[in-house]
Amino acid sequence: MAKKKVSIGSWAYAFLKTPILLPEASRKLAELKFDGISMGGFVPHAAPKDFDTEAKRAELAGLLAENGLEVADYAVDLWSVDSIEQTEEWIRLFEESSDFADKMGWKTIRVDTGSKNLSVPEGMTYADLRAKVVDNFKRISKYAAQYGQQVVWEFEPGFIVNEPSYILEVYERVGEPNFSILFDTCHGHMAASGANHIEPSPLEGGILEFIGMLKGKIGFVHVIDSDGTLNGENTSTHAPFGEGVLNFDEIIPALLDAGYKGDWWAIDLCECPDAWEATADCKRFVDAFNEKFADYVPR
Repeated sequence: MAKKKVSIGSWAYAFLKTPILLPEASRKLAELKFDGISMGGFVPHAAPKDFDTEAKRAELAGLLAENGLEVADYAVDLWSVDSIEQTEEWIRLFEESSDFADKMGWKTIRVDTGSKNLSVPEGMTYADLRAKVVDNFKRISKYAAQYGQQVVWEFEPGFIVNEPSYILEVYERVGEPNFSILFDTCHGHMAASGANHIEPSPLEGGILEFIGMLKGKIGFVHVIDSDGTLNGENTSTHAPFGEGVLNFDEIIPALLDAGYKGDWWAIDLCECPDAWEATADCKRFVDAFNEKFADYVPR
């Protein structure tokens, strides 16, 4: 098992009170010897509308190349609409982002269920809602397939459908070959703990049991610690490594045992107010476990 490449989510810098723009972020990541960047499709980073000409896209590609950064995954910004209540608008936004990603040569697209409404709309059952999520994911996966893109679903407590058993159910019902699970270690811990479940179903075995449930289904991984709390956005608090409760000496082998064969460990400091300052320490932490498990043989 060779070492994986390391990236970090640019959205952590875009969401700061004073955003760090891509040129400065890219230079810093190059200095810290990151292999790539997990690109946020959010203003002021790589929103499709801001790169609507060939010249602008070439400038962005040049910035990344100059700093030796690949794009590990692209987090599309679909948050202006609700996927359940405004499905066609949500699909259209995804298609625009998929088109942009294709022009940039980016092959992995991160999505969520697209609804922060953690209650079932009137006139629907929870089963109806999950069926709607399945249909949405099928549609966008089929669209992305024309470009050879992978669609990875990042479940989390801040978006509808976050119970482990239903995450597995949705994945299996989507059934598209280019659709898989994005396992964020912080969200995995919180989902296994029962955070924001509509139908409470915490796992006795916690995150390790959850990872085992998803064997063969994980297409991408975001790594970060968890302190077991929800933040002001009602989703998992992404704590810098060492400031939470997660044991990565157990989690990393579990992910490899579950068949994670992706090329990347992507650090996610989303909504961490000290993301910029924490970046170097997070890189050292991931480099350490990357080295430690480089020769690990999955069971």
